[in-house]
Amino acid sequence: MYFENVITNYPDIIKATLETLYTVGLSLIFSAIIGIPLGVLLYLTSPGNLHPNPLLYRIIGIIVNIYRSVPYIVLVLWLLPFSRWLIGTGIGPNAAIITLIVGAAPFVGRLVESSLREVDRGVIEAAQSMGATTWQIIRKVLIPESMPGIISGLTVTTVSLTGYSAMAGVIAGGGLGSMAWNIGYNSFKNDILLVTTILLILIVQLAQSVGDWLVRMVDKR
Repeated sequence: MYFENVITNYPDIIKATLETLYTVGLSLIFSAIIGIPLGVLLYLTSPGNLHPNPLLYRIIGIIVNIYRSVPYIVLVLWLLPFSRWLIGTGIGPNAAIITLIVGAAPFVGRLVESSLREVDRGVIEAAQSMGATTWQIIRKVLIPESMPGIISGLTVTTVSLTGYSAMAGVIAGGGLGSMAWNIGYNSFKNDILLVTTILLILIVQLAQSVGDWLVRMVDKR
């Protein structure tokens, strides 16, 4: 029977799926916590905006671009010593989460900056004319008006994180990627490889569907 290995390893498949969901979910949360303020800062300090600071904008932009340019597999190797220092291990889902956050947060920052740039300048100027502070403009104008774009960006990030989590699994990051590599590919169990691939695709499709639904819910245009 072709799926005999799937039936035998059913508990491990469930565990690997939950590990992937845990890794992607927690990475997304922390990437958003870091990336959204980073994107707001990039927007505020960019030329022609509320608090232009070319030097600060250039410095932050260079740092963000460096982290966005480094291939994820290389980033993992860079961060192995940091993971060991921070949590005592360089393997497992928690170690993978650290590398995913570092890789995804700058990406989220750029996506948020792009979404904020799409906000109508007239709305911002109207808020300024009524005496709104920078914080009030951010909280009541910029974030609400750019929310569809931010959610869309976070959806793209979730899809990327799912792929990266599978890549991290190949180097002992746990989850479906680890199972696909160790049990599916290395042990020549093609049914395991097929099922783990299908599960990763389903996670991506679910994330995209939920993201698209949320965008439609918050888009008032």
